[in-house]
Amino acid sequence: MKVLNFGSLNLDYVYSVDHMVMAGETLATGGMNTFCGGKGLNQSIALAKAGVSVYHAGMVGEEGGILLDACKAGGVNTEFIREIPGKSGHTIIQVDRSGQNCILLYGGANRSITKEFVDEVLDHFGRGDILLLQNEINMMDYIIDRAYEKEMMIILNPSPYDGNLDACDFSKITMFLMNEVEGWQITGEKEPEEILKKLRELYPDARVVLTLGSEGSVYQDKKVVHRQEIFRVEAKDTTAAGDTFTGYFIASMMEGIPVEQGLEMAAKASAIAVSRAGATASIPTREEVAHFHIG
Repeated sequence: MKVLNFGSLNLDYVYSVDHMVMAGETLATGGMNTFCGGKGLNQSIALAKAGVSVYHAGMVGEEGGILLDACKAGGVNTEFIREIPGKSGHTIIQVDRSGQNCILLYGGANRSITKEFVDEVLDHFGRGDILLLQNEINMMDYIIDRAYEKEMMIILNPSPYDGNLDACDFSKITMFLMNEVEGWQITGEKEPEEILKKLRELYPDARVVLTLGSEGSVYQDKKVVHRQEIFRVEAKDTTAAGDTFTGYFIASMMEGIPVEQGLEMAAKASAIAVSRAGATASIPTREEVAHFHIG
């Protein structure tokens, strides 16, 4: 079984602020740092740090060498990452005193995926292999259709949710990993229990992991429902918390770890991530997660 993450690679420009900037306001920042990120890259690094051999597929621009270096340093296979003319994807991130963030995203090279490139990459994968997707690249519908034809297991983190996902056939998704905002955007329901109920009605064969911020997470499939509380820590930066959770939960699933234990491991990894600054830099190793404790 091979794991392919077809996703974004971004440069994150992170600004420390007292509060999120308001319309018409000019706000001085307390500091600025540049990190390697993007939901795709973050999740690939999380998978690799959790012990998974992962291939990343995507595009970077002229200044993307640092992103390739980050992948290699993180243990991610870069065979399917291409450098193209133009700018890499990037984000402008505000992080306030409480560690909450606000993100402005520019797609750049991430929006330059072609059908030919998709076919080239997927030719190396087949039945039973795992495909992980987020929504920071283009050609999502084509990637899902081609992977489904090849009988791959398709895991979707529908973030950020936008109209491009409307063209995707969600009945082909094996597992959804989403937060409650994305759950509302897909189902029209705002309460977690109603979101899960609606997802079961719409996609009865899909497994779902719904993350609920301070309320923890819920796993649902045809037979069972499992709940996991968060591990409370002092938050410094929540940027990669969800991506860390995603990578670690998928790793647990691949190892055949029971769902309850997989949710707990992912929650511990996420707690460590929020206690640190940055995106990929905040993602813990498997050893750190194994030795995590509060107090």
